[in-house]
Amino acid sequence: MKDLSGKVAVITGAASGIGLAMANRFAAEGMKLVLADIEAPALESAVAGLPAGTQFVTSVCDVSKVEQVDALRDKALDAFGSVHLVCNNAGVGSGGPMESLDLNDWEWVLGVNLWGVIHGVRAFLPLLIEQGEGHIVNTASVAGLFAAPYMGAYNVSKYGVVALSETLSNELALTQSPVGVSVLCPSWVKTNIATATRNRPGGAPVDADAISEVIGTFIEKGIDPAGVADLVAEAVLAKQFWIITHEDTPAAVTMRTNSILERTDPPLLMH
Repeated sequence: MKDLSGKVAVITGAASGIGLAMANRFAAEGMKLVLADIEAPALESAVAGLPAGTQFVTSVCDVSKVEQVDALRDKALDAFGSVHLVCNNAGVGSGGPMESLDLNDWEWVLGVNLWGVIHGVRAFLPLLIEQGEGHIVNTASVAGLFAAPYMGAYNVSKYGVVALSETLSNELALTQSPVGVSVLCPSWVKTNIATATRNRPGGAPVDADAISEVIGTFIEKGIDPAGVADLVAEAVLAKQFWIITHEDTPAAVTMRTNSILERTDPPLLMH
């Protein structure tokens, strides 16, 4: 898309972090917003801070549930008649040694981070293709480009988002579709993901506080979500696929790629 003003953006995970930063950035571009999040109070607080005059609707949505994502699509169409930009951004984090992860960990992380993106693409892509205009931004992570230890479920979910996005990009190119797709691969950003287990079905795991403390030390040194939102807006306007937020990411990807080409063990990359 070459112009965002007057267009409609759907953003999941919009109540905080990167999602809220994107909401504010797109509002500044004059876009109409459909903002979704699983936490109603946080969503209500978030929209209170949007620029004056922003047209928006909100939806409490668990993106791991297909019927709720379909309802989000329908609400967007009922409110504004069309959708132009879809940011499948909702995400959660969980960590720990692979042997300690139970099915709840896997199902929750994959349900939100991967199935949430799958549901978003399935629900909105046909609309964008039919109208001959639009863009999808899928939030992955540097964890979708190389796999750090103690982040098994998270890594798997983000690798899946990257693979889904690459596949979609290739399919759109083969059909010469004007619809664009980007995959966002941030490293550490100042968000609330360290405390994401507050929304884990069945409650937080017993080691949640320790994991949160470790992750929190990295997040405190992270970049501002507003800078990430600026990169997303630029990528949408330029129809750019890869959105990389940190200057050290390419070097880490090169190390991993070289290990594949040289048939050596995966490098221990901690970002």
